[in-house]
Amino acid sequence: MKTQGNSIYLNQINSLRKRLFLINNHTVLPFAPMSRWFCILILACATAAHAAPQGTNSDDMDRLLADKGLFTRLEDVSHKVADKAQNVAGRAGDLVVNAMGFLGVPYKRGGNSAETGFDCSGFVRAIYEQTVGLMLPRRADQQAAATQVIDKKELQPGDLVFFNTMRRNFSHVGIYVGDGKFIHSPRSGSEIRVEDMGIAYWARRFNGARRVTPAEGVESAQAPQTQR
Repeated sequence: MKTQGNSIYLNQINSLRKRLFLINNHTVLPFAPMSRWFCILILACATAAHAAPQGTNSDDMDRLLADKGLFTRLEDVSHKVADKAQNVAGRAGDLVVNAMGFLGVPYKRGGNSAETGFDCSGFVRAIYEQTVGLMLPRRADQQAAATQVIDKKELQPGDLVFFNTMRRNFSHVGIYVGDGKFIHSPRSGSEIRVEDMGIAYWARRFNGARRVTPAEGVESAQAPQTQR
């Protein structure tokens, strides 16, 4: 009987996890590190499930959790997570659209603006600052160190792609736009353009993919700068 009770308990917890992460029938959100509220809700659900009689069926468990208000809290958290995911996706689209608006701007070593021209990292930094209000570090290698490592197959529009073009890792950076292509400011004498990552030159020099998230090393552009 104890084993059967534990099985019911585990089934209920798994069901609750699915309620939180399966939204709008087919929208599955990425499994990021669990938030503090999610952990609290799971712990509360676990306590409720453990306190229930071993013979409790699924309907009784649902009523028990509903009485404690846990379903309502899970629904609220689910909506908040869904809204955040949709906001991130929308901003990624804005990043690509904004970046495309700079096609044809000339390369300039150390450049930070459309008026003077951009180098690769200056272009990426300006796009993120203007579009989502995040201030990336200035150099390409610093941008790689300050952002989240992802696998190449996980690339989404707005992510960063890095290349070894100067016989050192992360010496060049661009913004992934989808369909295996990226936008970047290549080199002196050239202009901002879209290129295919699959061509031999870029495929051989690909260094890694990164995702920009507000974290250590990535600051809000509106936040006051701390003197060090």
